[in-house]
Amino acid sequence: QVQLVESGGGLVQPGGSLRLSCAASGSIFRYAMGWYRQAPGKQRELVADIIIGGTPYYADSVKGRFTISRDNAKNTVYPQMNSLKPEDTAVYYCRMYGNNYWGQGTQVTVSS
Repeated sequence: QVQLVESGGGLVQPGGSLRLSCAASGSIFRYAMGWYRQAPGKQRELVADIIIGGTPYYADSVKGRFTISRDNAKNTVYPQMNSLKPEDTAVYYCRMYGNNYWGQGTQVTVSS
């Protein structure tokens, strides 16, 4: 079983930036990877995902502000999050499609 470990979360002021990381214990080469988030009292939602050789998908709420990328050699997926807003506050989760593995999540709090 592949384990996914997210990191990079924290407290940031509105307008700030964070880059999260999702490091996999095994190869991600053949898998689409996604980032999801869950705010308190809300359902988990897809933020962005990246397939092999395809165009990344972004939720409308983050389009133009977030960029997802992957480094298959490092088995790592990154969302670069810019122009953060208070409504981006959530626990962010990494997902490996296909076998449906999930990470444990990392908290992102956007507040002044």
